[in-house]
Amino acid sequence: METVLVTGAAGFVGGHLLRALARTDSPTTIVAWRRPDGAESPGAATPRKLPAGARVRWQGVDILDRAHVGRAIARLRPREIYHCVGAAVVGRSWERTARPLEVHVRGTQILLEAVAAARPAARILIPGSGLVYRPSTGAVAEDHPLGPVSPYGLSKLAQEMLGRQCADDGLDVLLTRSFTHLGPGQAPAYAASSFARQIARIEAGASPPVIEVGALDARRDLTDVRDVVRAYRGLMARGRPGRAYNVCSGRAHRIGDVLDELLRRTDARVTVRVDPDRLRPRDHDVLLGNPARINEEIGWRPGIPLAETLRDLLRYWRQVVRSQA
Repeated sequence: METVLVTGAAGFVGGHLLRALARTDSPTTIVAWRRPDGAESPGAATPRKLPAGARVRWQGVDILDRAHVGRAIARLRPREIYHCVGAAVVGRSWERTARPLEVHVRGTQILLEAVAAARPAARILIPGSGLVYRPSTGAVAEDHPLGPVSPYGLSKLAQEMLGRQCADDGLDVLLTRSFTHLGPGQAPAYAASSFARQIARIEAGASPPVIEVGALDARRDLTDVRDVVRAYRGLMARGRPGRAYNVCSGRAHRIGDVLDELLRRTDARVTVRVDPDRLRPRDHDVLLGNPARINEEIGWRPGIPLAETLRDLLRYWRQVVRSQA
């Protein structure tokens, strides 16, 4: 039986990917790696249930432990690897600049070395970031100049360059530049999820009627995480090794408009207040991708409207807040 490996499976994207893989009728065994201490990734809010009867084996593996990763890959010999582990919260990368580099570069190098030694024919998808691009006011395609402005973006560019080098050396490495994605289960360290959680807590009387926000005039290309997962599976099936693909919608949304859409879904009367601690030292005023390459080569387009994503996100946080009451 073939094995598909998902690293970072307890995280936000990894968790959604795991459930999508588990819903298929394929006889594939799915192996899910999480931190050995069982802690959740900063990119996940709470654990989410898998479909009944899912063939998923959880393993605690430290991606920075070369010996442990090497033994695990040699034993599993996976056919496909979705490398979703990461230090995902951009705002924290200024506080701990070494952590994103350690996880994204050293951790990826350890994994790729283990794959090269045990099963070089394995197909490996490494999700990257649209934050590797130089800031622009328009939609950026894959040939746009690179120039990250955050330690997180720098670490993702270094990770991509490592993956590209390994692809040049013969490994089957797939690369994405994924723009902002959101959806149910995302941690409140991210803007839309933070807004939804604060609204749910205000509705429940657990917080005063004040919503703390960061930069509301920033514009972001927003895609539902469930569409992103579908893109990753399409790339795993049809993507070209060593070639970067923007995963994005091609539409930019003002963050303040996202907040307004969420507020339209509540009867709570709230005050909006800017929290200086939520503002980043440097940032993209506009982060907008051109999805033409993945549209044309993979046949992928996002299908979930932003309004539906925000509805599901708010519904998720209302359920979480009720369960904590």
